[in-house]
Amino acid sequence: MASHGFDVLMISADGKELAAVKENEQCRHIIVPMTRRITPLQDLKCLVRLIRIFRKEKPDIVHTHTPKAGLLGMLAARFCGVKIRIHTVAGLPMMVETGGKYQVLKFIERVTYAAAGQVWPNSHSLMKFIVDHKLCRSAKLRVIAKGSTNGINISRFSADVLDADKLSEIKDLLNYNHENTYLLCIGRLVMDKGIVELVAAFSDLYKHNNKLKLVLAGEYEPELDPLPVETLHAIESHPGIIPVGWTGSVEYYLQLCHIFVFPSHREGFPNVLLQAGAMGLPVICSRIAGNIDIVTDNETGLIFEAGNQQQVIQCIEKALAAPGNLQLMAEKLQLEIRSHYRQENIWENMLEAYKTLLH
Repeated sequence: MASHGFDVLMISADGKELAAVKENEQCRHIIVPMTRRITPLQDLKCLVRLIRIFRKEKPDIVHTHTPKAGLLGMLAARFCGVKIRIHTVAGLPMMVETGGKYQVLKFIERVTYAAAGQVWPNSHSLMKFIVDHKLCRSAKLRVIAKGSTNGINISRFSADVLDADKLSEIKDLLNYNHENTYLLCIGRLVMDKGIVELVAAFSDLYKHNNKLKLVLAGEYEPELDPLPVETLHAIESHPGIIPVGWTGSVEYYLQLCHIFVFPSHREGFPNVLLQAGAMGLPVICSRIAGNIDIVTDNETGLIFEAGNQQQVIQCIEKALAAPGNLQLMAEKLQLEIRSHYRQENIWENMLEAYKTLLH
């Protein structure tokens, strides 16, 4: 957008990724300490801060991502009279909640969408969920291109560009053995990412096959969605589970592992499936919004019902029994991702949407 005449101002909370983001994007950035949890007093302070920023900057477009930034950003933009207000929906926390918290999160989504001028779900199945649950008027809804928030950098997620020394370093970290079969899961180590049933399923499989390894690339978030004690214990002590924490080098793990397992309970349009698919890694995933927009069961990967430990076991066993079939599916998925989900394609479609709204 900056290269097409836009003056881009980025706003986010602080975080370990911020320095890299500012270096990569070369755009102005302001820290507003938004939280991911429900924190009314802090949220009010951030709302006031955003209003002050918008009054000073007078933006033509405010485009928000994530539930909290969406709520505060869209309210502040509407309060300040910003005419073009866009909110991208990349997942709904309410999907995995019940009772009072479900009602609160549903209310927050409705307020956000009411304040927005346009709502862009990042997958068609997510848009269907929004319509089915009457969260937003359908006239406001739009999916950019075929879906995804930002597409995928095809030139990065390719075996041809990997650094041999870095690959060797990751192998040493994993204590890599070519006789083993490595399952990989990338994502936060929390309950709604399906980690509990994945760890339990792997533990059952390992009893009959100790050449199987499970690599978990992600960080714990105990303050948001803590894992049960027995799951934490298994992750830290099981001889077949290798927790590697958060990593900025996921492409190297995708290259080294044999099967990508993604058991998440809720998503919008998961980048990690695009990344795995672009690397030609066979995929097993849950049947949820976002996943089913990318993977077709028994055509480009294997799908199980979210939260179903037995089906996780069955899919992994099926993959291990017929690796050739799964690799053919992976090649088909790789072709689809390289054809439809390149970053440049998403960017061009978003740029055209911006121009249309401005005119």
